[in-house]
Amino acid sequence: MNKTVKNADEAIGDIKNNMTIMLGGFGLCGIPENCINALVKKGVTGLTCISNNAGVDDFGIGLMLQTRQVKKMISSYVGENAEFERQLLSGELEVELIPQGTLATRCLASGYGMPAIFTPAGVGTEIAIGKESRKFLVDGVEKEFLMEMAFDADFAIVKAWKGDTQGNLIYRETARNFNPMMAMAGKITIAEVEELVPAGELDPDHIHTPGIYVHRIFQGVNYEKRIEQLTVRKK
Repeated sequence: MNKTVKNADEAIGDIKNNMTIMLGGFGLCGIPENCINALVKKGVTGLTCISNNAGVDDFGIGLMLQTRQVKKMISSYVGENAEFERQLLSGELEVELIPQGTLATRCLASGYGMPAIFTPAGVGTEIAIGKESRKFLVDGVEKEFLMEMAFDADFAIVKAWKGDTQGNLIYRETARNFNPMMAMAGKITIAEVEELVPAGELDPDHIHTPGIYVHRIFQGVNYEKRIEQLTVRKK
């Protein structure tokens, strides 16, 4: 089954206003740059974006924040994005900050078809306000756990190093980050890759995301691969 589309514009063509989308990446590493640029060009608004963070002011999801296309961010931290911080503090942007492990596990729950998970993270903090909790015996000790719901995303947009025409994906080093779990979780998953090869060329033992999770795939162009914070050794 050939799942290739021509480019990012075609891949995200049916993303509409007020949808919920997951975006892979960690900081600026492994983000779906081409699809983000296509969403900016398309001009969809009212989006709920689920991502570890929101890039920087002039790159990644930060571009969509500049154009006021994002209604709500579900993230684990503000990061280096001053505009994200400004919109959060001014009340222009709805933000749900959750622990990074909870974010990852809620993505996995979506992919596994589980409605919810229980986690000790956030018990006794503001994160627990309004949420159901239960107590479980852990090593003979009763501990409290929060119930966190799986995500319900219309689209998951991920970026991989290599992919084939059937949607099988290989990520490279730290760019693997949130991409595999988000690829499992969207109702429709779009993958952009640096290199697209014919089906059968990828070693099955090296595939990280099986093609069954991917609905559309294309070869991206002009990847910048920026470094969020460059640290060099003193002479």
